[in-house]
Amino acid sequence: MLDPARRWGRFGKPDYAGLLSYAGMPWTEEAAHLEGVDVAIVGAPMDDLVSDRPGARFGPRGIRSASFAHGPSVEVGIDPLVALRVVDFGDAPVVPGDAALSHAAIERTVGEVLAAGALPIVLGGDHSITEPNVRACAAVNGRVGLVHFDTHTDTAAEVFGVELSHGTPMYKLVESGLIDPRRYAQIGLRGNWPGEAEFAWQAEHGITAFPMSEVRELGIGVVVERALATIGSGPVFLTVDVDVLDPAFAPGTGTPEPGGMTSADLLWACRILAAGLELVGADVVEVAPTEVGSADLTALVADRIVREILTGVALRRLS
Repeated sequence: MLDPARRWGRFGKPDYAGLLSYAGMPWTEEAAHLEGVDVAIVGAPMDDLVSDRPGARFGPRGIRSASFAHGPSVEVGIDPLVALRVVDFGDAPVVPGDAALSHAAIERTVGEVLAAGALPIVLGGDHSITEPNVRACAAVNGRVGLVHFDTHTDTAAEVFGVELSHGTPMYKLVESGLIDPRRYAQIGLRGNWPGEAEFAWQAEHGITAFPMSEVRELGIGVVVERALATIGSGPVFLTVDVDVLDPAFAPGTGTPEPGGMTSADLLWACRILAAGLELVGADVVEVAPTEVGSADLTALVADRIVREILTGVALRRLS
């Protein structure tokens, strides 16, 4: 295992120097090194299945570049990178132009994390990567619940006549029995897609949706409370598509939609949900960086999403 800060000793490594790992955490690509690890960060740098603007293949690198050195949370008083043993497990060996092989590589890499007893947090990548992520989690934990932040439901049977797309993973996971639709909550939906057929399918399966209008009217606190009640006990996966945020907070994404959540609400919600749920995996997807490091608004907020998930996990384990 490589420690990116080793050369700097007691003075500490500057964020801009050394090996690029998530928050300067130790880096390994060897599954044997995951013994005793609480959380492993995994990159899934693929965007072959986007329906609009590409660029999310650079998401994992952008999020790592934007991630800052650890320190205690001002709001809750703990540093999750101290409370938890976190490592960067590198990127899944994706294959450009071959989505099936890339998905298999992601599922295999996430599976190695789970086999070691660690929690995988995956940096995307387009939203299709949630399918192999959940497949790996369900192989270990059985049928899982899902909390899904997104502008779109991603429950289409096909997009542009194609079944394998970043708009279809949730449909495929529900239909395959890997996600329990009655323990599935969507938060932040808005815009003009999908349509009547997709929402009819969702209603038939008992999926709970909180459109952006309800987030505004009820407040994020009430929505999170109701989402927790919907999910209940049992294993759950958390997926965050950054386009759930208003483009003012996350302009670097493939399908931006005005009128979305604020970063403050989303960060708080991720921490509360991670603390309140039996989380078995999480991902942050559709980050298409446009700048370098902390100059990139979308990568910066994506890093904070990961950090709040980690904080919630730490709070749950310390309680």
